Amino acid sequence: MSVGHAPRSAVDRLPPQNLEAERSVLGSCLLVNDAIDEVADLIQADHFYSDAHRRIFATMFTLHETGRRVDPVILAEALAQKGDLEEIGGLDRIHEILEAVPHAAHAKYYAGIVRDKWVHRSLINACTDILRDCYDSGDETQSVLERAEQSIFRILESQDATDKLAIGDILLDAMAAINARLETEGTISGLGTGFFKLDELTNGFQKSELIVLAARPSMGKTALICNWAEAAAAKYGKGVLIFSLEQSKVELAERFLCIRARLDGHKLRAGNLDEAERHRMMETLQELSDMPLFIDDTPGRGMSQMGAICRRMKRKEDIGLVIIDYLQLIEPEDRRAPREQQVAQITRRLKFLAKELKVPLIALAQLNRGVETRKDSDKRPRLADLRESGAIEQDADVVMLLHRPEVYTPEDPELHGLAEVIIAKNRSGPVGIVPLTWRKEFLRFENFSGLAEPEGGYNFGGDGSF
Repeated sequence: MSVGHAPRSAVDRLPPQNLEAERSVLGSCLLVNDAIDEVADLIQADHFYSDAHRRIFATMFTLHETGRRVDPVILAEALAQKGDLEEIGGLDRIHEILEAVPHAAHAKYYAGIVRDKWVHRSLINACTDILRDCYDSGDETQSVLERAEQSIFRILESQDATDKLAIGDILLDAMAAINARLETEGTISGLGTGFFKLDELTNGFQKSELIVLAARPSMGKTALICNWAEAAAAKYGKGVLIFSLEQSKVELAERFLCIRARLDGHKLRAGNLDEAERHRMMETLQELSDMPLFIDDTPGRGMSQMGAICRRMKRKEDIGLVIIDYLQLIEPEDRRAPREQQVAQITRRLKFLAKELKVPLIALAQLNRGVETRKDSDKRPRLADLRESGAIEQDADVVMLLHRPEVYTPEDPELHGLAEVIIAKNRSGPVGIVPLTWRKEFLRFENFSGLAEPEGGYNFGGDGSF
């Protein structure tokens, strides 16, 4: 075999196809026009191997879509008007198709065979393109790999069956979910955060939700998502995939060590740990190594790349949570578009990705300087403080704003260690403020210990706005 060419046996063999199944689909649709609707969610004209069959199905579908009846005479006339009748073999071909139908009621089964053969042909074509790309392309290896992944993913995604549409079927699924909650009364329905007051308001992170956590720099956004990730992996056994677009994976790993082992972050970076702390660190190293935590710190990731990685990790590791640190660092698809449009495209694709993967997706975001420039004493952030807030606010299911009052009033000792998670938007539940305790030395948040609780206490829910 010469270099640069696929094996001759792979080139010369007839591509996968089943002409009998193709004729049976077309004949079934001719005999019973309602069969066109049954097979339309499975196959398209391009799925047929025979060019004549492709033209016939496309014409039948067009006639059916315009409300016209499809029978041999009307089909032949429509094909003739397009100049396709002789190309497909004339009236004899149409009659041949009619006579080939074993049973019109099996149209969907025949369509499934046609689709399966198309998938096989698509895989062969994709693999051929990948081979050619590998031999002939002068592009970087990463670009070739991405194109190969995308071509396979397109075929995989096309395999998804049509979702249930009837309300009766949907209600059965809804009742199954409700019954599961009733049987486990008192527990949350989503993925726990590790903070009981936060879980009370959100009922945990729900599948397919886009959750945005926003704050000004140095408020502890990354520390909080590390807390959430550690709880998801250690307490609930869920795989967590983190895209760290700002910090390196080594820095993130050190954060996890500090959080779980309660190690002083400054002492760890200085290499100044005592014997007990070193022992605790080694024990925690093993614990973390056994957790399903995955970190990608490749800078400049775009949505296409992250989507491909998420799909692969979902299949291989069954990840239950995706975290992106942070949204404004995602590489836009169109760099020439206005910034607001870039962010809108990114948040929309993040929401679609969460829905596709059926896992909660947490994206960190930056707040603008409006908090610092606000003249009043209340420096709590609001939804309006989100950078490019329109698109983020619209697409997110939950928006949380992280606030530490001591940053603005460090002279007040009562505020030291106090943190607030402000749930400013909650599509499926109440909004409110959840206080947490910030342990700066351990880079971790903990359930509220009662520090500096304001007069009248905290409001853990409600329909107010922020």
